[in-house]
Amino acid sequence: MAFGDLLEQVGSTGRFQILHVTLLCIPVLMMASHNLLQNFVAAVPPHYCSAHTNLSQTQLSPEEKLLITVPLDERGKPQRCQRYAVPQWHLLAKNGISDVGEHGDTEDIDVDLQGCVDGWSYNMTERTSTILSDWNLVCDQRSLKQMGQTVYMGGVLVGALLFGCLSDKYGRRCLLLISHLLMAVSGTCAAFASSFSVFCLFRFGCGMALSGIGLNTFSLIVEWIPTRVRTVVGTITGYCYTVGQLNLAVIAYFIRDWRWLTLAVSLPFYVFFLYAWWFHESSRWLVLSNNSEQAIKNLKSVAKFNGRHEEGDKIDIKMLQESMKKEMSCSEGSYSALDLFRTRIMRNMTICLSFCLLWSRYGFTKFGVDIYLIQVIFGAVDIPAKIVITVTMSFCGRRVSQCGALIIAGVTILMNLLVPYDKQTLRTCLAVIGKGCLAASFNCCYLYSGELFPTIIRQNGMGWVSMMARVGAMVAPMVLLSGDYLPWLPGLIYGGAPILSGVAAIFLPETLGSPLPDTIEDVDNRREGFQLWSKILPSSGKKLIQQHQWINKYSICCSVSDW
Repeated sequence: MAFGDLLEQVGSTGRFQILHVTLLCIPVLMMASHNLLQNFVAAVPPHYCSAHTNLSQTQLSPEEKLLITVPLDERGKPQRCQRYAVPQWHLLAKNGISDVGEHGDTEDIDVDLQGCVDGWSYNMTERTSTILSDWNLVCDQRSLKQMGQTVYMGGVLVGALLFGCLSDKYGRRCLLLISHLLMAVSGTCAAFASSFSVFCLFRFGCGMALSGIGLNTFSLIVEWIPTRVRTVVGTITGYCYTVGQLNLAVIAYFIRDWRWLTLAVSLPFYVFFLYAWWFHESSRWLVLSNNSEQAIKNLKSVAKFNGRHEEGDKIDIKMLQESMKKEMSCSEGSYSALDLFRTRIMRNMTICLSFCLLWSRYGFTKFGVDIYLIQVIFGAVDIPAKIVITVTMSFCGRRVSQCGALIIAGVTILMNLLVPYDKQTLRTCLAVIGKGCLAASFNCCYLYSGELFPTIIRQNGMGWVSMMARVGAMVAPMVLLSGDYLPWLPGLIYGGAPILSGVAAIFLPETLGSPLPDTIEDVDNRREGFQLWSKILPSSGKKLIQQHQWINKYSICCSVSDW
């Protein structure tokens, strides 16, 4: 944990940190666009069976062809997946048209129905094209729409595991460069996909890249900034994602073709890939990876950028080894995701964080609101939600904030079960509040996870919890399908699970004001130190510790009389 002193020496909040964080946050804007792209490229346009081929030679209008071809459903709208086996000419007469064609009066014509053997006709007033209209992913093929999103989330899950392990071994900067290039290439190829299977293949690549960008961006940010500004910077990063949600609604409004929309949100990653070569590898990680020479070089470069030439020149191998002697000795050997469960404290912490992110997804039903408007509403609600969570994280701590956001979200979702379906305004308001609380919880949990996991396996830990979040996202649609049997069951699961996750968050250690741990021993000592002093200190001292987490392995030297 002595790296913070070196960072202060070269400038912890100088020009380098401002430019570094800004450039890292810009791609987060487009990450949201890719994550929510399915809402627009796979939008379901109004559709119905195409007219019989023998009607193409008639002089009937499209409305008349629809009338005699497609039956109406219980809502009085054309059925989407069935048509009359033969044209129902008598319906023209009933509609006030005297010329009924060669069939004359056909009151006794058989009204057998059949599938859309001649394809579908689409009403493309909302979008000029979607993957559903291009590849007819409707009716019997409608499950492929959900499969496309599941494949994408599968890529996010695999990317979380893969990039999490590789970045702890090969560095954050290298994997971030690869992720930017993978996103750019996969997104471009998906835009020009010739079939649905090819589209899914490249969307899987986009999902993997999204995990790599998110994990390595976050680590490069928190490992180059001091403890005192971590909450604010983490919240700023979260707001970039929120702005990205709003940005997607604007882009999708003006680009109505799914191919051009996919291309528009993918091309910027070529630019991100080019300027990402400027980023400095985390010196904290370099030291723990026994690459002290490069760590010193990066620290000197940061000092020069921040205008602290003299302070940077003082840093050498001897100073580095004296400052981080214990951390360097503890980091010897190889580490993997299994180390997340090696000690009791690490194991409990990983399981509790997994619960917090596993159920951070909420299934929303249709509210009869324009797709662009609902995208803006769900994006805009994140703004006040993240302001509130930032304040509570700064004054009440991470644990209380995480626990409260999850429980309030769960209670709000359960309340929606009691609201009649016809009260759409109230239902939408409750859903928006639930969405805001879950967004706040998600923002808190990612910052919290980065502070809890040690540097030596931070990416493994972040990859693990990110994977659990994607598992929740993949399970959510299946939970929604249970509503076909019990309409109230999805809401009960979506509401009950966050409450249970909030209870799990109670067992996490507080990190407010604590320096980042570098080794597993740092994590164990921090928790053990807290438990030791909480037994021997008076209640006022305990309260102070719980609020500010001043007890760690370096504060054991304090005596009881100091309190």
